[in-house]
Formats: sequence, structure tokens, C-alpha cells
Amino acid sequence: MKLFLFTAFLASTCLMAFGQEQKVVGDCTVTFSIAGNNASVNSDLAGAIKTFYIRGKLTRVDISSPAYDQSVIYDNGTGNAVILQQVGANKYMSHLTPEKWNQKNSYYQGIKFDFTGDTKTILGYECKKGSAQLKNGSVFTFYYATGILPSATENPYQFKDIPGFVLEYEIADKNGSSKITYTATKINFSPVPASKFDIPTSGYLVRDN
Repeated sequence: MKLFLFTAFLASTCLMAFGQEQKVVGDCTVTFSIAGNNASVNSDLAGAIKTFYIRGKLTRVDISSPAYDQSVIYDNGTGNAVILQQVGANKYMSHLTPEKWNQKNSYYQGIKFDFTGDTKTILGYECKKGSAQLKNGSVFTFYYATGILPSATENPYQFKDIPGFVLEYEIADKNGSSKITYTATKINFSPVPASKFDIPTSGYLVRDN
């Protein structure tokens, strides 16, 4: 009888632990709204959206606005990245090696995180609040879902060490006077087409970055 009770207890403990496991998300599309803290910033951001794609070790971040479009395609397996930009009729493409990727994101290196007890619900996920202090003293805040984790974490670079899926974050300029908030408005777990990560072979002016 004691053996039976111990076995039942062990089984229930394992189930509870399994239920609390973090789910790794390997395929999804997340849409973010973009808003500023004042009328001037919001005017500049009118119509702008961010779309984040994950497919295994590949990520793509699209920022679309009336003024310009930018896509960052990153391979977490090789460390290589491609940046596509369109301003008016002009299209530019930059290839980044792992070294150049790190150089481009040196602003975020040495970042220090502080995870608080504050929470909020975003798209049905309980999200914890955190803040990050950069080397220059500036700070950005974020909310991350603890129940899910992206399978590829280095795009955006500043989120790679956050233990969850960032569904909202706020960045500020150097003076801290102008702030922009990105908030997830939709998450779709359907498979992302491989074509989303195809690198154009023509139509872009290739430049160093």
C-alpha cells in the first residue's frame, strides 16, 4: 500500500512538473503594433507595424511603414544575417557575417537585466516584466511570456538572454524623452513558409554595413 501511494505521488509530481514546462515555439508569426508616447511620434509611426517570423533556427523581423520598409533575416545556426531596406524606389541589401552582426549590435553587449515581480496578460499569456540597462545608462522595459520560448533568440539581438517570449517592449531615445512601444496583437502558430527566408538575388543594391 505504501509503495502504491509513493508511486502515485511520484507520478502526480512528474505530471505537475511536465505541465509547468516551458514550450519551445519553432514556427510562428507575431504581429506587433507600434505606438509612441506623444502625438508627434505617433504621427511618424502612423501605419507602421512589426512582424516577427520564426522557422526553426531562422528568424525574420519586418518593419513596415509609409516611409520605409526593413527586413532582418537571421540564421541562428550560422550566425549570418541579411538586412533588406527599401526607401522609396531604392532597395538595399547588406550581408553580415557573425562578426559584423556582433559589431552592429555592440550597443546591446554587456546588457544587464532586472526581472521584477510585475505581471500582465498579453494575448492570453501571463507575462513578467523586466528591464534592461545598457552600457550608456539607458534603460528599456519589456514583458515576456514565461510559458513559451522562441526556438531562435538572437533577432532582435537584445532579447537573446531573456528567459521567455517577449510580447511587449518599450525603447527610448538617448534623452529618454521619446518612447516607442511595441505590443503583440496577434500570434499565429501555423508553419511559416520557407520562402519567407529566401534571399533576393536581384533588384537590390548590395552594400557593406
